Amino acid sequence: MDKENIVRVGYVCFNWIYMSGEHISNNSVETQNYEGDLHSLKHQKKRVDINTLLNKVRENQKKEKLESTIFFSLVAAIIVVTGIIISI
Repeated sequence: MDKENIVRVGYVCFNWIYMSGEHISNNSVETQNYEGDLHSLKHQKKRVDINTLLNKVRENQKKEKLESTIFFSLVAAIIVVTGIIISI
């Protein structure tokens, strides 16, 4: 693969992982399979279901809430343990 194709594949992967709601400006990307044959990946336009997007947002909010709860619990535990050690 030449440098241009590597950049295209990287761009498509980045958009797919981090910005799946964004439209990709290049509709086809050529890649090589294990046998070395060149084939293209075509991205078809799909309709966006608002319920699916809302469910993803709610799921992300739940994850963030859980992460923040765990973080603050760990901070509180460290403060309690430090207080116990200092008082001894």
